[in-house]
Parts: sequence; C-alpha cells; structure tokens
Amino acid sequence: QRLWDSPEQFTTLSKKLREKLDQEFEFSHLQTEKIIRASDRRTQKILFRLPDGLALETVLMHYPLKTSHDRHTVCISTQVGCAMGCTFCATGQMGFQRNLSSGEIVEQVVNSARQLAESGHSLTNVVVMGMGEPFHNYDATLEAIRRLNHPEGMKMGARRFTISTVGLVPRIRQLAQEDIQVNLAISLHAADDELRSSMLPINDKYPIREVLNACREYAKITSRRVTFEWALVKDVNDTAEQARKLALLLRGMLAHVNVIPLNPTNQFDGEASSANQAKAFQEILEENGIPCNIRLRRVLGNC
Repeated sequence: QRLWDSPEQFTTLSKKLREKLDQEFEFSHLQTEKIIRASDRRTQKILFRLPDGLALETVLMHYPLKTSHDRHTVCISTQVGCAMGCTFCATGQMGFQRNLSSGEIVEQVVNSARQLAESGHSLTNVVVMGMGEPFHNYDATLEAIRRLNHPEGMKMGARRFTISTVGLVPRIRQLAQEDIQVNLAISLHAADDELRSSMLPINDKYPIREVLNACREYAKITSRRVTFEWALVKDVNDTAEQARKLALLLRGMLAHVNVIPLNPTNQFDGEASSANQAKAFQEILEENGIPCNIRLRRVLGNC
C-alpha cells in the first residue's frame, strides 16, 4: 500500500486533477502535535490534534522477537476521553468528550504504518486499547477495522486486530455475530463484583457473571479464544485469593489471561505489583489450567 497522505503524491494523475483533489477533499484529519519516545526507543506516544481542537493519543510499540520478524503494534483510540470512569485509568478520569469517526480511527493506523515504513518496518498488529471504550463507539470502530482489512484498504488480516472492552455485554454478543475474525479482550481486573465495581463502575450494570456468560457465547459461536486483561495493583487484585477466584471463573472456557503491573497515574493511589507478585499470580493460574502471560509494562500508556 502507498500510504500517501497528500494528492501531491498521486503522480499518476495530472497536476490539474491533483490540485482539484487538494482543494475539494480533506486528506488528513489528524495533525501530529508531539511525539514522546521512551528511553528504550521501543515505545512512542503520538499526540494528535483534531480540527475541533481536541486531542487524542496513539501508542506505537516495538517488540523484538528472536524467532521471526519483529512485531510492531499500534494501540489506537476510538474516543476522545471515556465515559466508563475506570478509577485506575488516566483516560477514564478525563470524562467523555466525543466519539472518533471511522476515518479518524483509520488514520491513526495509516499514520503509524507510514512512520514504520520510513524506517523499513511494517505494522503487524493493531490493538484497540487506547483512549475510549470501543464498544461505546461500536459502528465506527467496526467500520474502521473493515476498511483496514479490505483488499482495497490496507489488507491487514482481521486476526491482527484485538478489540478491548470493559464488558458491554450486548456488544460482545453483537460482535459474535459479525463476519470478521478479530480478537476480543476483556478488561476484567477483578474476580468478584465488589472489587470490580470499585475499579470499573460499569460492573454495576454488567456484573462479572453476565460478562463471562457473553464471553462463553462468543467463544462457542466464533471458536476464538477470549483474552482477559488484568492490571495488577499491589495488595488489591494481585493476591493469591484473587488468582484462585479468577481460575474458578474461567475454568472450562476458551480463555487466556494477560497480567500487567499497573501503570500508575496521578489520579489513582494504587501502586504496581512487584515482578515476584506478578509471577506468583501467573503460577496460580497456570497450576489451575489457565494460560497466562505477564505483559511488559509500557511506561507511556494511560493504564
């Protein structure tokens, strides 16, 4: 794919036509305002300014692999702000400002692919885990993925996309009926309703049992594994008791758990769990037959 962002690059067209296209169409909605790079150079956060003055963030991550080509993943946003109010998430404390259009979602991916191409790399994965709740902007999110997946789009395989949700049950069921093989991730973070509601207010509307029932239906219909995300907060949800409860909840399900030490924010008092505690949590899950990975914490993310 060309990844062009201006009619000036359409050299197969006449100059007159290129000028006309430039006058009548807006080819770029996102203006790069700032790029912040982590000290290890493997992560960069891009701040985009929108025409209405609002801003959104995209995070580009590089994962070196020993056995194959390196993996380059972009974490994209679907909203400016978020209405879910998760206590440990910086975006969740911003409040909701507006949905992004499908074009604004697509452009984050195209921009990231263009940056990688300039250094001889290719974008391999897209995780819809940035600002906002994707299922709160369901139609635009799915339209963007379909455009990126389309043969006349970026031709990215559907399985290279992962959509993360706090657990909007009707949308989980709706996704199960879609003819597109994206991956589903659930931001779970707690194994009982009292604790989860204190961290994710949406749990009052869609408690754990309802979310897991929808996930079981999803896995049965799609034959695809569901990933459960778990931000480990010291002495809150990193205990052996929480690990054992989680193992019981997921028993018999086509499931996988990603644990990641919390990325602390100014708005949340919690601390990240230690590497030893993360390992102990993982071991309890795996002893009970639940596959679990410990994810690398990316310091530039919002949660």
